[in-house]
Amino acid sequence: MDNKSDYRTNIIGAGEVGCAISVDMDKSAIHNTNSFFWDTKGNDALGTIALPLYGAFVSEEKCQFFDDVSRKKVLEIGCGSGQSLQYLGEHKASELWGMDISEKQIEKTTRRLTECGLSVKLICSPMEEECGIPENYFDYAYSVYAIGWTTDLECTFCRIASYLKKDGIFIFSWSHPIHKCVAIENNMLAFKKCYFDESWYSVSLDGSALSLSDRKLSTYVNALAKAGFIIEQMIEESDDDIMRNKNSDFAKKAKMLPVTFVIKARKL
Repeated sequence: MDNKSDYRTNIIGAGEVGCAISVDMDKSAIHNTNSFFWDTKGNDALGTIALPLYGAFVSEEKCQFFDDVSRKKVLEIGCGSGQSLQYLGEHKASELWGMDISEKQIEKTTRRLTECGLSVKLICSPMEEECGIPENYFDYAYSVYAIGWTTDLECTFCRIASYLKKDGIFIFSWSHPIHKCVAIENNMLAFKKCYFDESWYSVSLDGSALSLSDRKLSTYVNALAKAGFIIEQMIEESDDDIMRNKNSDFAKKAKMLPVTFVIKARKL
């Protein structure tokens, strides 16, 4: 995780941003807004979260969601600039696939993996849409802080299920819904947004807009069940070892409530 990672997990949530503006749920407009943001600002504005970290204070090395990935086919949803694919490639995954809504992110991933001597197949597309990814093909699908950008969660989970073999594993992380509603004010935690409000909103960051929706945890769980997944594990607590000697306001908040959640699910 780079030095902007705390900032990234802290900014994604209407409760943390005073200038959030409600917007209509228009898939095309949201795709255009967010793809432009990632093409032009992206990691510079929000930092990078990538394996072996799933987000603020949660690590693969501690949680061990992945078994041995050697000779396994893996697909990343929202591959960003390719660090997570590189991590799994270095752990000997047999095939690396990635998709992202941003052409610039695809270009970054291509450069990174080429420089590392790794072969990868990349597709630029919104995760909700049919894009030519093979079905019943992958052993693992995963997403590190990208699933929350989808405009259609149920459709996205159904597509991901279709990509996986029977008993294939889906792992994803995102900002915890409670974290996204609570802000620090005068050294105290204060609810700034209704937990049950899943409406779409727009925020401005570094002169560019991005659009998001803060979904309830039950929305993710129910969408997984509808898509034919069974949850095997969920993590929402911060890792004390990672948090040790962290004194930022964000770290103090993470000691009191979950800021990241990670789910491991299996396709039935």
